[in-house]
Amino acid sequence: MGRSRGGFGTKIHLVCDSHGSVVGIHVTAGQRHDSVAFEPTMARRLFRRRRGQRRWPRRLAGDKGYSYRRIRRWCRRRRVEAVIPTRKDQPRDEKFDKATYKRRNIIERVVGWFKEYRRLGTRYEKLAVNYVAMWLVAIMEKALFRLLPNTA
Repeated sequence: MGRSRGGFGTKIHLVCDSHGSVVGIHVTAGQRHDSVAFEPTMARRLFRRRRGQRRWPRRLAGDKGYSYRRIRRWCRRRRVEAVIPTRKDQPRDEKFDKATYKRRNIIERVVGWFKEYRRLGTRYEKLAVNYVAMWLVAIMEKALFRLLPNTA
């Protein structure tokens, strides 16, 4: 894509559940690597944890950009199974769960659904706080349409 007048652009980091509901959101500068934003993204949950509910998911899927020791360590400490393929420069993980990794396309579809909102796809807002607010509005709208499907 290259550099625009405003700089390198923006990356949106989302965490979603297995049903495609967004449960975490974080925005970084476009030139930052995805793995740097992993911990802050996981810390920005949109919903409070209910009593008796696990704090972290049982499995966490990510692409090769998240295949770093510190991320795998973070997952082990929290008893989360990291379903992340290894990069070319790393030894292969024989316990890698391909069936679970195939379900990672859910996050790709979620991003596609939200790009339907032109305002999110082109980012008209100058401030990141306003951009995140627009994402939150879109997330709330999608959640409401899931709860009340016959109101459209």
